[in-house]
Amino acid sequence: MRPKKRSLTLNGHRTSVSLEDEFWASFCEIATSRNTPINRLAAEIDATRIGDAVLASTIRLFVLKHYRDQVTARADDVRPMQMSRMDRHKLSSSHA
Repeated sequence: MRPKKRSLTLNGHRTSVSLEDEFWASFCEIATSRNTPINRLAAEIDATRIGDAVLASTIRLFVLKHYRDQVTARADDVRPMQMSRMDRHKLSSSHA
């Protein structure tokens, strides 16, 4: 999967980023889920760049962090259920 050039407008200035289809689609999904235009989200991400970091790389890392945070949140939601199942198993084993 080769990156494709995508056009963006950041604070009134045209620019482009080279992103793979999967990252671009995920970036668009995140923008839609936040009800934020793609250009505005890109500008917000651009404002977080440190030094001479490449915008495309910063967007990839943003997408990765977004989905990693979702996995972490889900894991936190599941842990109490898993613990209660373990506790139930321990209780049933101790009464045997």
